Amino acid sequence: MRKILILLLVAIMPVVSFAQKKYRKSNRWKSYRMEAHLGLGASNFLGELGGANQIGTNYFKDLEFNQTRMAAVVGLRYKLTEYFAINTKFTYGKVTGDDKLTTEFFRNYRNLSFRSNILELSTNFEASFMKERFGARYRLRGIRGSRGYEMYVYTFGGIGVFYFNPQAQIGGKWYDLQPLHTEGQTHFANREPYSRIQIALPIGLGFKYTFDRRWGLGLELGLRKTFTDYIDDVSRTYYDNNLILQTEGPLAAALADRSDGEFPSITSPGAQRGDPRDKDSYMFGVININYKILTGRDLFPRF
Repeated sequence: MRKILILLLVAIMPVVSFAQKKYRKSNRWKSYRMEAHLGLGASNFLGELGGANQIGTNYFKDLEFNQTRMAAVVGLRYKLTEYFAINTKFTYGKVTGDDKLTTEFFRNYRNLSFRSNILELSTNFEASFMKERFGARYRLRGIRGSRGYEMYVYTFGGIGVFYFNPQAQIGGKWYDLQPLHTEGQTHFANREPYSRIQIALPIGLGFKYTFDRRWGLGLELGLRKTFTDYIDDVSRTYYDNNLILQTEGPLAAALADRSDGEFPSITSPGAQRGDPRDKDSYMFGVININYKILTGRDLFPRF
């Protein structure tokens, strides 16, 4: 009886060993399901000010590349499964726009400009059609082993809250525009002063390249759809500039209408200043350094 038991143990040992190895391999990702990332890149803006040399159009057709500015991000990714993850991050960027950069007559004559910092906190849901696999602890020449996909591609969508504060420059000094009510927000019944804290919906595409089981490099490109048209402080029609002068002061009047006055009908009360039908958007393109955090037992073989 003892010999039979020994023979059975010897027979099932390879099966148990194979199953154990398969389990360890399929669950490696759980040991490194958290990943910190830090990145630098660029930001840009799509709104009323600046843009292409044509009447304002939608999205990337109106992009002004020379208004690209710096962006930075720090975040933490948590893998729900091998294909899905949640990524919470804080992103800083700067956006600008300047009518002097377009040759389209009415926009150039309007002559408005702005800058604003963007401070965004967002949580994104990431989805991929491929598994992010891991290789050996060290990439040693002559040692064979599964490295999986070094390139990992994913799409993302989510929700975020962001703060902005449009400013304009006059006389070499920058001024906050929101308190100046440049479109008569305190006078129109349907124009309340806008909030500088708003909701954004991030969507985009990301790429990751894995150096080893801990470190990697990533590239993420994303657009933020917003529900405000005042990131650049321009949205609707001109208000009577004489009334702005009387109620808000000379600074507000000077920043509400910066045309040269040659064609006063273009900037008369009720004339178009912006287009409220198209909300503002901004975008980030960031290169990230990724670091996986050990969250469980290391299931990799040690050598």
